[in-house]
Amino acid sequence: MTLKACTKCKRITEEERCPDCGGLTSTNWSGVLIIINPEKSRIAKELSINKPGEYALRVR
Repeated sequence: MTLKACTKCKRITEEERCPDCGGLTSTNWSGVLIIINPEKSRIAKELSINKPGEYALRVR
């Protein structure tokens, strides 16, 4: 069970491709951001996140 982050939208997943945008994933990521309610989150708006979930802060 290796967690990976999407190189496009930064969503954290276990899959080879992101289930949201279809982008490739990478095991080289750091930092975790958990968005529960993106409509009320200033951070989600700043990062253009519109779905709840776990996101990486940096993906390489």
